[in-house]
Amino acid sequence: MYDCCFTQEKNWFRFRAAAIIVEDGCVLFARNAKSGYYYSIGGGVHMGEKAEDAVVREVFEETGIHYEIDHLAVIHENFFRDGTFRDPDIDCHEIAFYFLMKPRGTKELNSNSFSQGLKEEMHWLPIKDLDQYEAYPSFMKDYLTRPHSGVEHIITENR
Repeated sequence: MYDCCFTQEKNWFRFRAAAIIVEDGCVLFARNAKSGYYYSIGGGVHMGEKAEDAVVREVFEETGIHYEIDHLAVIHENFFRDGTFRDPDIDCHEIAFYFLMKPRGTKELNSNSFSQGLKEEMHWLPIKDLDQYEAYPSFMKDYLTRPHSGVEHIITENR
């Protein structure tokens, strides 16, 4: 399967499906040894795949758990440069659909996830302390600590 992404000159675009998984005042993030920062659970939507199917697949691949979708929460337009896996001079444009997943009442996971050949570790970060971590997307603490309804459109610029 091919992800919905492409590179053109010094620009890279990706369509991503991501999860917001909250248990006991904590939100789930991933991290690998190379990146040095925390990132949301999720990944590229495959060509011909629905975003809902992609997030369920990605969550299972990363956590080993079959989470259910509660609802689409955020459409995130993200502009950034990331030299972790790509050329640091490439401008990245990502459209991500963030789905709030139904809580399970436990933080137990069965993760054995690898991304780009690197072992991913899952981390439950306290929502109230998210600003103390280098965690992306940067909107997560604000989003999770205020009332909201419907689908929000959030744009971040980190180039």
